[in-house]
Amino acid sequence: MPELPEMENYKRIFEKKLVGKTIQSVEVTREKSINKAVPAFIDEVKGRKLVAIERRAKHLVFKLDSGGHLLLHLMLGGLMYIGNEHDSPDRTKQVTLTFDDCQLFFIGLRLGYLHLLTAQEVEQEFLDLGPEPLDPGFQLSEFDEQLKKKRGTLKSTLVNQKFIAGIGNHYSDEICFEAKLLPMRIGDELSSLERASLFHAIQTILNRGLTYGGYIEMPVFKGDELTGKYNEHCYVYDREGEPCPRCKTTIIREEISSKKSFFCPQCQI
Repeated sequence: MPELPEMENYKRIFEKKLVGKTIQSVEVTREKSINKAVPAFIDEVKGRKLVAIERRAKHLVFKLDSGGHLLLHLMLGGLMYIGNEHDSPDRTKQVTLTFDDCQLFFIGLRLGYLHLLTAQEVEQEFLDLGPEPLDPGFQLSEFDEQLKKKRGTLKSTLVNQKFIAGIGNHYSDEICFEAKLLPMRIGDELSSLERASLFHAIQTILNRGLTYGGYIEMPVFKGDELTGKYNEHCYVYDREGEPCPRCKTTIIREEISSKKSFFCPQCQI
């Protein structure tokens, strides 16, 4: 499932390529991917200008000049691609937005969705989300106080969207590695130095993920050479059996809090 770096990567690309353009036509091939009857959805989206794109946690919000907001969550298997009728992935598209000179394909929205909402409805959707870990307002003092109260594993705590927004399976393991902490450690048992290490690791790893374009393998547009490069730079995630990049001990995989987790049993403590 795409996490914060992947969705932020999409946002930055779309801001450059799509904002300011008008949606000339809309095609919906799977009604369950949207929240309105297809004719009504098309009627409210077609002809609208895309004025801004925002990201919150693992969501994107496409703001239209009508005041409508398209709320996207890709969930597991969701992808997006900017192309045209001659440059289109050989994948089933659930929704296609056609702009003046390109098309935005929403692919794999079997579990994901693209809902047309008001600004107030979007706010309601985000009420339970925790802080954005890359925002300036995300401070060590508040993080420290909240982590002291967590009795679950670091794995379960980091992926809890009510605690911190945007982190999932992939980056939680990378964060624990950067902090030199085992993902099965318990939040309220960490020392103050360990909590601080985890805080800084969150920002380091998420920014690193952004630098390398996240881990989604499919490019976002023809000639896209950045998206997905983090796969080549992962420290531990999906590296079972490989040597730890820090101490050369073999990386192992275990189920922690019912989630697959990768870590080094030597230099993570």
